[in-house]
Amino acid sequence: MTTNNFELATLGGGCFWCIEAIFQEVAGVEKVVSGYTGGNAPGKPTYREVCSGLTGHAEVVQVTFDPSVISYEDLLVIFMTSHDPTTLNRQGADVGSQYRSVIYYHSEEQKKIAEEVTKQIDPYYENPVVTEISPIETFYEAEDYHQDYYNNNQAQGYCSAVITPKLAKLRKMHADKLKKTVS
Repeated sequence: MTTNNFELATLGGGCFWCIEAIFQEVAGVEKVVSGYTGGNAPGKPTYREVCSGLTGHAEVVQVTFDPSVISYEDLLVIFMTSHDPTTLNRQGADVGSQYRSVIYYHSEEQKKIAEEVTKQIDPYYENPVVTEISPIETFYEAEDYHQDYYNNNQAQGYCSAVITPKLAKLRKMHADKLKKTVS
């Protein structure tokens, strides 16, 4: 999907706070919104409902990006190296289908790129990549307190123990893809 010169990517890789913090540092990313998609419960789900694992929704981020600055392929490589795409319905201590590794594509071209990136990255992992590739369904924006979570809560235990190390890894592995204001 294109909005002006921007495109959308919708990705789930465990807790959306982690993935949101990662993409906020990437050059060419205009906006990152935490939310839910991929479920079958009626109506807009709440965080509590999604955390129950009963709605079928995944915690995801919707990334608005400028493809003239960062390609969809590069976004997916960053995504696939910023979480463990080999664990089914789990990221660290977060367990359940709401934490699944998933790429929701917005076009057939995005689907093809997602399949290719997944195939290319698979040999670098000891276990097979289990990242789901599915068409985007209705995206529901998460509650306000989930937006910009890391930046607003860096001293919180989960942020310092889980997200800060992921950001350090991002800065080391993908320094050439980051916004210049990020050190």
